[in-house]
Amino acid sequence: MTVLDDWVTAVCAELGLDPAQVPVPTVLDLARDVAHQVLRPGAPVTAYLLGLAVGRGADPAATAARLAGLAGAWPVESGGDRQPHPDPAGPAPRAD
Repeated sequence: MTVLDDWVTAVCAELGLDPAQVPVPTVLDLARDVAHQVLRPGAPVTAYLLGLAVGRGADPAATAARLAGLAGAWPVESGGDRQPHPDPAGPAPRAD
């Protein structure tokens, strides 16, 4: 077991939750995407919002995927101008 596993187990015990129901990799992947593509402080807030949605019945994987897509499409701040997030496949062809 890792320290993270121990922490999740302890938090679940404190809150009366089943640790087997916690999709840790999904939450970590989403937090990484938001931290790198939007804003670092957005990562824990987004994880909390994911938890609220799941608590209301949303599917964790599907909701995390939607939020990761939103983060991937989030505009990048550049000198005060909002620009689309760069596509890893390269720039779109120009329509000259």
